[in-house]
Amino acid sequence: GLPARRPNSMNNYGIILSDIGLEPFVNKLQHLLQPVGRFLFGFPGSSWDGHHCFIVRYREGEDLGLDMHTDDSDVTFNICLGLDFRGAGLQFCGNIGDPKHRHHSLTYQHQKGRCVVHLGRKRHGADDISSGERLNLILWNHSSTYRKSKQYRSPDFSPENGPPEPMCLSYTHDRDFGIFKPYPVGKEAFRTRGWCPPKHAEYEGFKPDVVHPSKERGLRTSL
Repeated sequence: GLPARRPNSMNNYGIILSDIGLEPFVNKLQHLLQPVGRFLFGFPGSSWDGHHCFIVRYREGEDLGLDMHTDDSDVTFNICLGLDFRGAGLQFCGNIGDPKHRHHSLTYQHQKGRCVVHLGRKRHGADDISSGERLNLILWNHSSTYRKSKQYRSPDFSPENGPPEPMCLSYTHDRDFGIFKPYPVGKEAFRTRGWCPPKHAEYEGFKPDVVHPSKERGLRTSL
């Protein structure tokens, strides 16, 4: 059978193209797309010399959507392969480190045969699919030159200019998720594990999420 490695740390269903002998195809695809990256994004879109390319699958009983996140990518290409589906919009917020990086900027609706391209550091998440099955081919492009730069290694993280918009919250990463939204079923263990925003970038009036004493006692009892 085909290899069963997860395509990335968040998606559970899909396949990595290099695992099935398609690395030459990915190399050629990256070469064809390099001018687009350079034109749109300058330094992060230039001199790509590495990649991670995979197909992800969303359907009932498997992954339905994806929490807000950024990619381990300098520039990401996301191509919808189909199949038939409803829902599953792609929500974009700001670039990580910007004062409004947890504010909504765009809702993108996948269409078969269409591609969306964005910086890996742009926060985004996939709404739950409501019916059908969706497959996407995703290409993460890496530049070792860019990743050695101060721009990548020591990016600025400006203080947020206000509370986040609920749509842009991440239960995986955000320290204040539970202040604004209830945790999804089965995801309560992420409470207090977040890192965003860093302390120096907290907005005025920031309150971190906390574990309620009753739940903390229950957790201790179960250990």
